Amino acid sequence: MAGLKSGAPTPTALTVHEASRVLEVAFSDGASFRIPFELMRVYSPSAEVQGHGPGQEVLQTGKRDVTLAHLEPVGNYAVKPTFSDGHDSGIFSWGYLYELGQQQEALWKQYTERLAAAGADRDAPMAPKGGHACGSH
Repeated sequence: MAGLKSGAPTPTALTVHEASRVLEVAFSDGASFRIPFELMRVYSPSAEVQGHGPGQEVLQTGKRDVTLAHLEPVGNYAVKPTFSDGHDSGIFSWGYLYELGQQQEALWKQYTERLAAAGADRDAPMAPKGGHACGSH
């Protein structure tokens, strides 16, 4: 099945905490993570955020207060969140959620370093898209 490795932990519970803006995920191996919506949004696995290859990532800003408007199951291997800013093209496999939860500290550090290197403010609104459309290569 796509997105699942044999023996990989699978979620036993998913809880959306709206007030604290975190997704709590408990896994079959006993691990449990509270993943902030902002972290999910800035590390969305979508092409809109990740680009089409290494070095094409789009630095996300203004996502501190993003919420989950909807969380939709995708088969038995993932969820597709719709964020309050309209972003809805990322499919978060169980493995990717586990990775986000397990590596939160390193990912936050990487994110803040990328912001600093770009001279960007975490709370600044996203710059308008430059006319690039995925199908226009």
